[in-house]
Order: sequence, then structure tokens, then C-alpha cells
Amino acid sequence: MKSERTFKNENVIDMKNFNTILLLVVGVTVQCLHGATLASNEDERFLDDPHYVSNQNMGEVLLHLQRQYPTLAKVSSIGKSLEGRDLYVIEIRKDVHQPRPLLMPMFKYVANMHGDETVGRQLLIYLAEYLLYNYNSSTEVTALVDNTDIFLMPSMNPDGYERSFEGNCDSLPQYVGRINAAGVDLNRDFPDRLDNLVVQKLKNARRQPETVATMEWLLSNPFVLSANLHGGAVVASYPYDNSMKHQQCCENSLTPDDRVFKQLAHTYASNHPTMRRGLNCNESFPRGITNGAFWYELDGGMQDFNYAFTNCFEITLELSCCKFPKASDIPAEWKRNKKSLIEFMKATHMGVKGLVTDARGHPIPEAEIIVENLEEKTIRTTNRGEYWRLLTPGVYRIQANAFGYSPSEIYTVTVPQQGPVELNFQLFPLDEYERRVQMQMTFILNYFIIN
Repeated sequence: MKSERTFKNENVIDMKNFNTILLLVVGVTVQCLHGATLASNEDERFLDDPHYVSNQNMGEVLLHLQRQYPTLAKVSSIGKSLEGRDLYVIEIRKDVHQPRPLLMPMFKYVANMHGDETVGRQLLIYLAEYLLYNYNSSTEVTALVDNTDIFLMPSMNPDGYERSFEGNCDSLPQYVGRINAAGVDLNRDFPDRLDNLVVQKLKNARRQPETVATMEWLLSNPFVLSANLHGGAVVASYPYDNSMKHQQCCENSLTPDDRVFKQLAHTYASNHPTMRRGLNCNESFPRGITNGAFWYELDGGMQDFNYAFTNCFEITLELSCCKFPKASDIPAEWKRNKKSLIEFMKATHMGVKGLVTDARGHPIPEAEIIVENLEEKTIRTTNRGEYWRLLTPGVYRIQANAFGYSPSEIYTVTVPQQGPVELNFQLFPLDEYERRVQMQMTFILNYFIIN
């Protein structure tokens, strides 16, 4: 049963003046993020010696970047694979060892969850080097790094990579390399939005360590936007991957945010010289994008998990017909994907963002941001009261709600073509009687949702 919310105390504000003020404050940032073009004299020395970074060298390569750029790069491991290999992540932003600035959005790329799909793995290492080498010399890169908290995870399945072979364009028999060391496809191993609690508990008992580590990472960080990099096709695929009807293919399974996801997929595909044509690898995808379930249905996928269980919007990017091309081919793949990788990161800065605070200005965590006609997908605030709500350009009616507080007024907001609108909410506490009624209603709604 879905809860119904009543919008009340409507207050329409003139966003023209609001946007003018906002642009005066962040206009330089918006112009740099959206108006700059890639320079021709960029530092891409990493292309001079094309090779795949091995599992044995992955940590040292990333830590070397951290040592070279101590204020911009921070390396961590979110966990270990079944065979004990680190799942490395490199974070890139200005003053990376200081607390993340308030309202700076978090972005992530995850690659190599299928161990034999390696283009994304090496491209994320290139991307880290590119962002660091060109910081301060490229206006575009500098603006992106100054205003976005970027996380790059080159390999989610290092055990599978260890079993894969360079130059092998297709999966090996029994999918060796694609799967992890336990023989599990990690992109079928996440909690599924359509599973009931009994099924989820059964799956939790045998979930793989790579999946568990990634889930904990996603659930403990307020990521806004993400892409999952694969190989074996050339297309940008968006949720949902599964469907209520469980058709094998050829039927759309769309999220409430289908307009946002289509725009995100187009952002990547339209900047890719071959993906945008839509005819690659003996497959046809109009304009280079597809709904996941329309292409082929799968349960337990990571992009659906992001959307259904976190605030993060994720799409899946298939980058090459050959799953594990020769290392000599990777510079060409970088050239094809560079602009798309950058433009997609910029999309983190679209829609509405802001703070939800109480009457004394203290942040309210776990407040819901509700967009009229998109009520099925609520965004929750961070422990610092922040939220980011990805939206396409247009006019929206938005409200904030939190347990123990009266709902906010409704604001009519115009989302522009470029840059986010900042909309802050202040909530006031309910009296004791209203609080008890709210608790009872919450209990009743949760009872019907669970049962």
C-alpha cells in the first residue's frame, strides 16, 4: 500500500528573482561546468604506454596518484573480494582530506563488476589521471573537481578479472571471469525491489562479499548520480532492469523518473561518436539508449538497487563490443568515451538542491523531499540536512516532510536548462497530540507495506 500525502499551505514563489540571485552566486561555476569545451593541449601522458593495470599493481597506482596530489586524491578500500583482494576507490575533489563542503554532491563510477569486461576498469584509471593531471590547467576539469565529490571504483570484481584473458572478446565457458570466485554474477546479486521480505532474507544469507561491501558503501554515502561500466555492447541502459510481468525482453519497465533517466542516458550516448548512432555490435538501439528490461530483463541488478533503495540515480553503460580488447585498443576507447564521461559527471548538477532545517537552523536528517506527480520516489536528507533531487528542466511543486514536524509549504520551482536551483526548507515541530497521531499513522502504513 502506498501512502498518500496531502499538499497544503501552497506558497508559489517567483523563481525568476530566485534564479537571478542564485546565478549571481554560482554563475561562474555553472558557466564552467556547462559551457566549457575540452582543450586540445590537455595532459594525457597516460596514453603513451597503453597497458592494463593488474590487480597486483592497482593499489600502488592509485596510491601514487594520492601521493602526487595529496589535496585532491584519497584512496580507500571499501572491502575485500572473496579471495581477499581490495575493492579500491579513489575519491577526487578539492581539499579531499577536509570534510565535504555542504551541498557538494557525490558522484560515482563503478567498473568491472563483470571481471572479463575491462574497458571501464582501465578508463576509470585514465579518468582519475586525467582529472588530476589537468586540474588548474583546464577550466572545465577544475570547475568539476572544485564542485563535485567524485568517486571512481575501477574494479568491483578483481577475482573475476584475475581469471580473464586479454584479447578475449566473448565470455569464457561457464562465464569464468564474468562471475566472481564463487561463481556468482554480481549484477544479479543485489536486493531486488520486487522481492518480498522472506526472499530478501534468504538472499541475504548467501550474498557475496563484493556485493555486501558495495551495498554498505552505497547505503552509507549520499550519492546523487552514478554509472556502472560494462562491455559486450555499446549502449546506455536505464532502469528498470526488471519488470512486474517478467518478460524476457521487448517490454519497457519504466521508473517514475523516466524523463530524468532518458536525459541521463542521452547525455552519455549523444557525446559518444559511435554509441549515438545506435547501430553497434550487430544490435540496434535508437539514439544509443535503451530501457534495461526492454533490452533483456534481469533481477538483482545494481542500477535498480541504487534507485529503489538509495537516493542515487544510476544507469548502465556498455562501452565496447569486445569485452577484453587488447591494451593497444584502450587509448582509442578513451578518445571515444572521454567527453561522455565528463558530460555525464556534470549532470550531477541538475535539478534542485537545498537544506532542510528546524526553526533554530539545525539540520533535519531523513526528511523527505516530495515532488508532486513523482511521489513514488522520495529523496531523503543527509545527516547534515542536505538533499539533491535530479529533475529535467520544467516547473515543479515541491514539499518537505519529516517525522515530528509539520509538512512545509509547497513551492513552485522552475528548473533551468543549466545548473541547479537551490531551495531550502524550514520545518516546525508538531505539538504532542499531532506527534502521537503521526506515530500511529506511520505504524499503520508500515504494517500494510510490510504485509
